[in-house]
Amino acid sequence: MEPPPADAVERVVAAALEEDLGNVGDVTTAALVPEDAWAEAILQAEEPLTAAGAAVALRVFQRLDSRVVDVASAPDGSSLAAGDVLLRVRGPARALLVGERTALNLLGRLCGIATRTQRAVEQVRGTRTRIFDTRKTTPGLRLLEKYAVRCGGGENHRLGLYDMALIKENHIALAGGVGEAVRTVRRTLPPGVRLQVEVTDLAGLDAALAAGADLILFDNMPLPLLKAAAERARGKAETEASGGIRPEAVGEIARQTGVDRISLGALTRGAVWADLSMDLVPAPGA
Repeated sequence: MEPPPADAVERVVAAALEEDLGNVGDVTTAALVPEDAWAEAILQAEEPLTAAGAAVALRVFQRLDSRVVDVASAPDGSSLAAGDVLLRVRGPARALLVGERTALNLLGRLCGIATRTQRAVEQVRGTRTRIFDTRKTTPGLRLLEKYAVRCGGGENHRLGLYDMALIKENHIALAGGVGEAVRTVRRTLPPGVRLQVEVTDLAGLDAALAAGADLILFDNMPLPLLKAAAERARGKAETEASGGIRPEAVGEIARQTGVDRISLGALTRGAVWADLSMDLVPAPGA
């Protein structure tokens, strides 16, 4: 599983720490914890979850003090029970205390997304359907949140506006129709960039297929129409169901319609943070 780009992680960690520390720093820790004190921090799951982001949390601590080391971490994508250790690090106690909340915030968010994704993926196991995310992500955290989706067994839709053309309802209204929109975009696309178009009925599907769309996005279609549309497009274009789909409904959609993909904004937009804790124990210095 390819990790998020290191520069993206550094930007997020730097911004989060700056927000927490301000121009003064952690006044509580500075007053109470000696500079030469060392400790071991144990970050653990307080509920069943899918692991994601231990390396991101580690970077929080290491940005505060490069002497912090990873003692043990659960592999991203692994399933943890309540009480299991997600990450154990050792280093200067001040760095561990200062970074605690930032590390837990990031870990809780990423594990929550991975857990929600994994539950959706389990529902479609044994079908042809795969689970995808959307661009409904927290501004600034997209690459990390999409990584968490992959940790849960899901797949990423386009990362941004640059790596896939997606013609949606408003584009079609301005372009004068589905077929015309697809043909116009196809003429300007860089090599290797795929083209997807959103349709709401069979007439739109036929126009998209005739114009040569690579992927068809069925938006808010009822199940009978979705099934008919997926069958009509099979072998001609890849099919995707989307539009307000609840994670608990993906199994039924997959079994009844046979679509190739289901995309859910709810994987990121609706994910509840995982419940985590961090405890410190004294440790020998370097």
